[in-house]
Amino acid sequence: MVCDYGAYRDLQRHRLLTLQAQPLTADLGYDVPPEVGAAGVEEAYVRTQEACAALARELAGPLPDDAAYAVTLAHRIRFTMVLNAREAMHLIELRSQPQGHATYRAVAIEMHRQIAEVAGHRAIAGAMRFVDDSDPGGTGLGRLAAERRAEARRAAGGR
Repeated sequence: MVCDYGAYRDLQRHRLLTLQAQPLTADLGYDVPPEVGAAGVEEAYVRTQEACAALARELAGPLPDDAAYAVTLAHRIRFTMVLNAREAMHLIELRSQPQGHATYRAVAIEMHRQIAEVAGHRAIAGAMRFVDDSDPGGTGLGRLAAERRAEARRAAGGR
């Protein structure tokens, strides 16, 4: 898999799996979230990402173990993930929900697709009843939208 380092760190929190990652570098590029463009700061964001990437490349020669500290959470990392069906179900159902970050939602949705179509485990994929495969880019409001709905329920006297 390839995704941004921030999403990788979120996925890394799951305990019943094994992750093996390539060394963190800026070589795979970075993602520009749509919210950055919407806020009108894409140019500054790109400049910052490029400066961090240049610093990481500069440090890679004399300080290869320290160069990763110059890489941002937006830079991509390549990794493998080994997990059993139980953990796949837990991770995919949890991380595909709209309240989650768009990047790890996309990873979870792709994992679900590949379990069914590539690995051919259609029964396992079909048993995952709570996968939300709606557009992971969505509105960008994921958790905020969920909090707004919860607040509206509380204001209306619900829980």
